[in-house]
Amino acid sequence: MRIATWNVNSITARLPRLLAWLENSGTDVLCIQETKCAAEQFPADELRELGYESAVNATGRWNGVALVSRVGIEDVVTGLPGGPDYEGAQEPRAISATCGGVRVWSVYVPNGREPEHPHYAYKLEWFKALKAATAADVAGARPFAIMGDYNVAPTDEDVWDISLFEGATHVTPAERAALAALLEGGLTEVMPRPLKYDVPFTFWDYRNLGFPKNRGMRIDLVYGNEPFTKAVTDSYVDREERKGKGASDHAPVVVDLDV
Repeated sequence: MRIATWNVNSITARLPRLLAWLENSGTDVLCIQETKCAAEQFPADELRELGYESAVNATGRWNGVALVSRVGIEDVVTGLPGGPDYEGAQEPRAISATCGGVRVWSVYVPNGREPEHPHYAYKLEWFKALKAATAADVAGARPFAIMGDYNVAPTDEDVWDISLFEGATHVTPAERAALAALLEGGLTEVMPRPLKYDVPFTFWDYRNLGFPKNRGMRIDLVYGNEPFTKAVTDSYVDREERKGKGASDHAPVVVDLDV
């Protein structure tokens, strides 16, 4: 089974590339983040024509997550159970389902904006709620993974120049501690193997030639329980999908499983 995660940065803008990538990549299950559409605008019909079912958590212009699968979608949970609200509502940042016997979450962790901003405190609370909501699946016998855009670079090596991030989100000790705490229940990171560069970045800013100069960050991550990680046969970042006109600023992270 091939499972991937991809922040598409607007599924409407990325739809032709998304459909082509699914058709050519052999992906069975895709976790999508930043759909930037309402649920009724999600291109379920176009995906169905390729053989993919969809489960969507999206409410409008910002955020939004989805799961698409050609190996079935069962027991869908929309949202983060017990998750915090921001400005009076729970943002659409999580969705989970069982696909082909694997339980998978697609998550779009809050950005945080600035360490002094209320969204930063919300981000830390969101991590706590994610750990609580997934604890039973982490400890279970079924392969289970939380995949998506975590908006945290786990180490200094996961950003192209750590000196430029002083005082910024994504690299603060509190964010990294929240990410590390998520792993304490029994999750392990599935590391993409390096292809072109030693550090497989997953995000490059559109500005200042970020991608051509490889000024990137590794923030799209895959964390699995023991049954999941034992089944992994390969993992990589599909840098090719970041190239060219109309690309997302993120590249897909692909994981192959023997299940």
